[in-house]
Amino acid sequence: AFVVLHEGKLIAERYAPGYGPNTPIWAHSLSKSLTNALIGVLVRQGKLRVDQPLAGAGWPASDPRSAITIDQLLRMISGLPFDDNDDAINPLTHMLFLDRDMAGYAAMLPLANAPGKTWGYSNAGFMLLSRLVRDAAGESAADTERFVRRELFEPLGMRGATLDCDAIGTPVGASNSYASARDWARFGQLYLDDGMVDGRRILPEGWVAYSHSQTLDTGYGAGFWTNLVDHGSVPVWDAPWGMPTLPKDMFYARGALGQYIVIVPSERLVVVRMGFAYGGVEKAIAEIIQ
Repeated sequence: AFVVLHEGKLIAERYAPGYGPNTPIWAHSLSKSLTNALIGVLVRQGKLRVDQPLAGAGWPASDPRSAITIDQLLRMISGLPFDDNDDAINPLTHMLFLDRDMAGYAAMLPLANAPGKTWGYSNAGFMLLSRLVRDAAGESAADTERFVRRELFEPLGMRGATLDCDAIGTPVGASNSYASARDWARFGQLYLDDGMVDGRRILPEGWVAYSHSQTLDTGYGAGFWTNLVDHGSVPVWDAPWGMPTLPKDMFYARGALGQYIVIVPSERLVVVRMGFAYGGVEKAIAEIIQ
């Protein structure tokens, strides 16, 4: 599926056979940007601060992990192990497929690096953030679902969207959400409109700018990817970070198998691509924007 919004209006969409405007599609790691939004809601409500250490992980004060902040988890600089192991059974696959309590498993992982010093892609960190959402919502899966619908999905009109929970009721905010391409476009529009929808503030003031501010020297922000790294003449589809031929203010959510929500403030554009293969996706998105 491809959906394009300009100035908040649908200007183009196309679907593969068997898919349509209301078909929910597995979003993979677009879910991390959804978790960014839910943490933002809790910040707006005064229940969290991004500079506070993570609560509820069960780490004693003497444990260096107790210094990990919400900001470091959102930016993937917590020091927890990175997802760089291709073995069939590794900490990531164990957490996602073999453990009833995914955040509990993530909390048992030892530090791989000092917090705040090194970037590394981390699903475990986003499961720890997801537990904060569960705890604020009321702990059960039903409580979490009501919170997510009331605070995010319903105001945005994402009527067919769902966020899976694990066996103890923690949302799988690292990877397991489902929504139609149109619903994800509505989500992208929220970030294009600085966290506002229909005159109502969903995300706190400054949250969108924070979400796509650069982390260390990488192309990652705080739950979104950025386009801030200078690649010179590197072709768009070969760049290790971002899409260098496109506007620098562009930022985006990205998931496995080529899921994208691309937000271009300078062009007032939101481009969504959902699918099951990588081939040529970034080039196609670049052609649409250009």
